[in-house]
Amino acid sequence: MQHVLFVIEWGMASFWTGKRIRLRGIEPEDWKAFMGFAVDEERLGDLLHPPRSAEEFRAWAKEKSVAKSGSDCFGLAVEATDTGQIVGAVGSHRANPQAGWFEYGITMGAAHRRKGYATEAVVMLLRFMFAERRYHKCEARILGRNEASLALHRRLGFAEEGRLRDHVFFAGRHHDLVFMGLLADEFAQLHSMCELD
Repeated sequence: MQHVLFVIEWGMASFWTGKRIRLRGIEPEDWKAFMGFAVDEERLGDLLHPPRSAEEFRAWAKEKSVAKSGSDCFGLAVEATDTGQIVGAVGSHRANPQAGWFEYGITMGAAHRRKGYATEAVVMLLRFMFAERRYHKCEARILGRNEASLALHRRLGFAEEGRLRDHVFFAGRHHDLVFMGLLADEFAQLHSMCELD
């Protein structure tokens, strides 16, 4: 078994602040941004949910803001460093410490896509999970029709590990679900542990 050595430079202002973004906990007042992300996901054909009330988003954001930290499953707001505006969210949704894998997800507001925010947020999250939490593998599930997300994950070093054909019914038809994975040593070879790309 190969061991990967991660070196993190702590001279920066915060581990969670990069060149373009800062990852932070979700605050109660973030509910409007998350309601906007849900509208974007529906409009862009990423996800479809029944309409939710503003009060449901308020309650969700309040619940997330007081959730205890320390778990390997968490959600974070992605904030642009130049404006302080929330541009998206990233988080670990499932984790199996015994087997050494975790699953993650990311969403970006429509106006904030293709600006490098997603790449920086994912690298920051993966760096934490691989170096600090000592996970061996990250997994992601992506709709086969989401070419932009598939391309992002390939650029980050993820490999397609499987495809469930016509597995998800969405927007009136069936779509493939693509499973992608990235190992800690692959991540270390592609991404500097001392500075964000």
